[in-house]
Amino acid sequence: MTIKEVSAKYQITQDTLRYYERVGMIPPVGRTAGGIRDYKEKDCGWIELALCMRNAGLPVEAMIEYVRLTQEGDGTIQARLELLQEQRERLQEQQAKIAQTLERLNYKIGRYEEAVKTGKLVW
Repeated sequence: MTIKEVSAKYQITQDTLRYYERVGMIPPVGRTAGGIRDYKEKDCGWIELALCMRNAGLPVEAMIEYVRLTQEGDGTIQARLELLQEQRERLQEQQAKIAQTLERLNYKIGRYEEAVKTGKLVW
């Protein structure tokens, strides 16, 4: 697939794809004889992982480290596991904060919905 096709598939800019590759968030993409990026299924898998991790708030540096460790081979399996476990812990902490915030918002919304019905705000 060309960079244009991949860009359309994942709804991200071509510049973003180039950036991900340049900084090491995805491994280098193979090229055609003419030097044009030629994305394969494996490359798309890396892009999907990068997008997923970024959407979850994973720092760019952590993704770069994960790719680097992966490229070093099976001797880094423990380090990769620990990196992913750390990120999971961070996400779980964020999830707990979001749940707490939603609970508070739902309470306030309920109070205002009741006020709309009765014409009176009661706390």
